[in-house]
Amino acid sequence: MSCTIPKEALESFAHAIYPDIIAFFESEEGQREYEEWLQTEEGQKAINKIK
Repeated sequence: MSCTIPKEALESFAHAIYPDIIAFFESEEGQREYEEWLQTEEGQKAINKIK
């Protein structure tokens, strides 16, 4: 089963949650969780894709 979400709806959703995402990653908790994630296998794979 496939569901197509209109681009406008996705953009509206992204604009609504963007400030909260930024605030989280700028917080101490967000920084700590990001650093912990970087130590995981998934985090290392993401870093390697960037290089």
